[in-house]
This record gives sequence, structure tokens and C-alpha cells, in this order.
Amino acid sequence: MHTLTTVDFLVRLATGVACGALIGVERQWRARMAGLRTNALVAAGATLFVLYSEAVGDAASPTRVASYVVSGIGFLGGGVILRDGAGVRGLNTAATLWCSAAVGVLAASGKLEFAVLGTLAVLVVHLVLRPAGRLLDRAPQSGSDPDSTSRATVHLECDRKAESHIRALLLQALAASGLAPTGLRARRTDQGDATSLRATVAITGQVAPALEQVVARLSLEPGVRDLHWHLEDESEDEGGNPALA
Repeated sequence: MHTLTTVDFLVRLATGVACGALIGVERQWRARMAGLRTNALVAAGATLFVLYSEAVGDAASPTRVASYVVSGIGFLGGGVILRDGAGVRGLNTAATLWCSAAVGVLAASGKLEFAVLGTLAVLVVHLVLRPAGRLLDRAPQSGSDPDSTSRATVHLECDRKAESHIRALLLQALAASGLAPTGLRARRTDQGDATSLRATVAITGQVAPALEQVVARLSLEPGVRDLHWHLEDESEDEGGNPALA
């Protein structure tokens, strides 16, 4: 069996750390939770564990230790996954840490060229598939320009005496749902005892759940008479997704 020399140890360790750091540079640049040092340390740890198994001279040990690294990184990745309302954040970061450990294992096993190729594959996924995923998220349903900005309008009618209070609640609810108002218009209804508010918001991704939360929140207010929202490319008469207060 080939004896692990000090030079081999240093070359493999340096390759593992360098590959992890290269993956971490992209994460650091995008200001993610696990950046340059975290990915480098994960790769270094995976490399060192497998190098230890190589050093003890057990032929079956490297494969066994690598399997433990895989399961151990799963627990580490779970620490960066956070629940954000109805969604989850950190899945990409956890998967990236897993990949950093994988390139470390490859480097420790002496497959340096495979470790480099694995690192390049991870970078390609982040740099190429990210804009591709965003393009798919913004794909239009009716053949419109995929680069155009979609907007939605929230229509609200409330008692005139409660206008200031309802207006503040509307803006607060939109902000809490991650929606950026681009316009707000108020006018007195024909009866004169009510005010009609119309807020336009910018859409990023799936907007329906966020708007439904806004509607559900404001519909509980006693001064609200009517409340609904619709996409701007839908007709005013259809009303989109109505929700009566």
C-alpha cells in the first residue's frame, strides 16, 4: 500500500482547502451565510479526516471515513437552513457546504484533478444556473417580454373617517409581505362617506401568497368595506382574486 508522505499530505490538503475557498469566494461575493472561510474550513475538515484514514494505512478506512463525512456535513448544513415565513432559506448554502466537503474528500484521496473539476462544476451551477432559474421564475404566462416588470394593484374601500388608519395599515402590510409599493392613490367615492385607496406594487416571484396575506390582514379591520387585488394585465372588471371584507 502506498505510504502517505508529508509532501502528499500537504499537496492534497492545499488542494482541498483551495477548492473549498474557491467555492467560498462566490458565496462571499453574494453575501451568503457560509462564505469564504466556512467553505474552506469544511473542505479542510473533510480533507483532514480522509487524510488521517490514509495515514493509518487501513485500505478500507478512507471509504468508511468519507461516508461519515457525508453524514456529518448533513448535520452542519442543517444549521444554516432557516424558516422564513412560509418558505425556507439556506438550502443552497447547505448544499454548497456539502459540495465543499465532497471536493475535500476527492483531494484527500489523491484525485486532485477530480477535485478541481468538482469545484468548477459547483461554480458553474451557481454562476450559470442562477440566472437561468430567475429567467424561468419570470417566464410570462401569455407570451409577454420576460424582462418586463409585472405589477399588481390592490383596491381598497374604507370609511372616510378611518382613511388615515387604513392607509397606514395597508403600507405596513405590504412592507411586511416584502412588497414594494410604487404608487398609492386615494379618492372619495360617489357617496362621499368612503375613500377608495389604490396601491400599485412591484411583483418579484410568486406574488399571490404575499397579496393574499395582505388581503387577509386588512379584511379584519372594521372600517374596510371592500378589498381585492389583480394583476395589471387583467381587466378591472374581473377583479383578479376578490376578497370581500
